[in-house]
Formats: sequence, C-alpha cells, structure tokens
Amino acid sequence: MNKLSLIIPLVLIASTASAQQQPGQDACARDVSRHCRAVMNNGDQAVLACLKEHRAKLSKACEKVLTEHGQ
Repeated sequence: MNKLSLIIPLVLIASTASAQQQPGQDACARDVSRHCRAVMNNGDQAVLACLKEHRAKLSKACEKVLTEHGQ
C-alpha cells in the first residue's frame, strides 16, 4: 500500500464525514476546504499536491499527518 493511499482517504473521508467521525480523521478536512476546494474533484494526487503547495499554511494536525506518511 503506498503512502498516498493512506493519506488521501483520511482527507476525503474528513471532508464529507458526519459528526460521528473519529478524532484525527478530520486532521486535514479544514485545510482541504480552505486551501484546496477547487481541486477536490480532481483526484487524490491533486488534493495532495495542493496540500503540499500550501504546507506553510496548514494546521499542525494536518502537517503531522502528512509528515507521518512521508509527504
């Protein structure tokens, strides 16, 4: 399983999850909505690339998820 396949499901699940989501599942949801909304429908690679482009602006939680997955 590649690292991208671990991160992006968390991002996509978080962006559409209900109030019953697990803590940590929403680590990047706000960042995706804030910085990457325009590319959300363009696939996992586009969302990850966008998050990397905006890395300096990401929340600490999202930054941690990316770092922990080698991104």
